[in-house]
Amino acid sequence: MKAKLVASTMLAASLLAANIAEACTRVVYHGPDGRYLTGRSMDWRDKMISNLWVLPRGMQRNGAAGPNSAQWSSRYGSVIVSGYDISTTDGMNEAGLVANMLWLVNAQYPEDDGKTPRISLSIWAQYFLDQFATVAEAVEHARTTPLHPATGEVPGQPGKLTTLHLSLSDATGDSAIFEWIDGRLDIHHSRDYQVMTNEPRFEDQLAITRYWGKIPGNVFLPGTSRAEDRFARASFLINAIPKTDDTREAAAAVFSVIRNASAPWGISIDNQPNLSTTRWRTVADHKDKLYYFESVYSPNVFWVDLKKLDFGEASEVRKLDLGPDQRHIFSGEVSGAFVAAEPFAFEPAE
Repeated sequence: MKAKLVASTMLAASLLAANIAEACTRVVYHGPDGRYLTGRSMDWRDKMISNLWVLPRGMQRNGAAGPNSAQWSSRYGSVIVSGYDISTTDGMNEAGLVANMLWLVNAQYPEDDGKTPRISLSIWAQYFLDQFATVAEAVEHARTTPLHPATGEVPGQPGKLTTLHLSLSDATGDSAIFEWIDGRLDIHHSRDYQVMTNEPRFEDQLAITRYWGKIPGNVFLPGTSRAEDRFARASFLINAIPKTDDTREAAAAVFSVIRNASAPWGISIDNQPNLSTTRWRTVADHKDKLYYFESVYSPNVFWVDLKKLDFGEASEVRKLDLGPDQRHIFSGEVSGAFVAAEPFAFEPAE
């Protein structure tokens, strides 16, 4: 009886964790004539510092994970959204590669073995934006080049470790999901992998797709904010919306899907910052190199035209200050609004 009670308690706890440890959604739109866009929502309970940054080529990088940190130099410039100005959480490089970081409770990273190069999660997305033009290049590198991510504490949450997975998409419509499960890297690589949420791990998200794929989405779609339901809705909607090569119409369509998968303002669960209000959204147009940003506090969507930016090695790091809670108001194309700034320091891993 006692053993059954313990087992039941553990099962209930695991189910509770699975149900409440959710946040963020990412979708990839496949339009005609090479029109591919990636959209994502950022959901978080606590107030979050996020700004837009222009990072040029030729920056010397350190993995910020101790004496065995990876070293590299950026081959591509990028526009990124920072998390607390200590990490890259989202962005697109000048070749059209997009990286999105989302929470994953089940992530578990390998211990330091003293020989494999390491990298802080704060700079994991930037590692790929700096060095690769396509998903295929990034996947090949990840499969053949040992690299161990290392975690650290969530800002403002002493004792709580950051656990993330990473999605990549590119100008060919290709896609990949990188997850560390039980200390082992799982790579899911296919242009068919258009949708990703936080929970469960991607292998199980595919099972959700197989289940809901048997039910017509125009007849019934699950409506809660749970990750599994958001995954099902986004998977149907991203392919149900009209497919067009018109840049404005395509961006509007992707925003409509990612808003549908967003969490209403004020939604939160105590001690679960990763199931919460949507704070901002991005949409990246891989074809025209446009990077759209929408704060829930702003009446406007604005965008950066990467073609108008100087990413040369002699150029400066530049910042667009979005203000507390991303309350500053911007409109239209804002590449000229960035100002020179000292680059932020990526948070070291523990």
